[in-house]
Amino acid sequence: MKKDLYVFPAIFDIDDDGISVEFPDLPGCFTCGDTIDEAYKNAKEALELHLYGMEKDNAPIPEPTPLDKIKIQKKQSIMLIEAWMPLVRSEMENRAIKKTLTIPKWLNDIAEQKKVNFSQVLQRALKEELGIKEKF
Repeated sequence: MKKDLYVFPAIFDIDDDGISVEFPDLPGCFTCGDTIDEAYKNAKEALELHLYGMEKDNAPIPEPTPLDKIKIQKKQSIMLIEAWMPLVRSEMENRAIKKTLTIPKWLNDIAEQKKVNFSQVLQRALKEELGIKEKF
């Protein structure tokens, strides 16, 4: 079941050459950074994208391990990282993607002369073709 807010513990492993981050409850969810701030920012993004992918795959999302059950070593610390999924879902669903298309050169020349915005025209035409009235 999709939730709006997830909070997972992350283990920050601090070393001379940077900080690596892993989520013990989410195998394959790793990131790193040169500073604590960068590692935290990257951990938040990694968590959001990992959870979004799990949701899209209908994979079960585990319950976070309680902090007192996580064993850490020297030079490691635990931070809680949160992911507000309504914002993540909206950003992912509305992100721009690049499409390659082919049109006759003469049509391209005229459109460029008239300074046509190809992306806007394609979006408008696709919405009309698909019967989409509301703006996303």
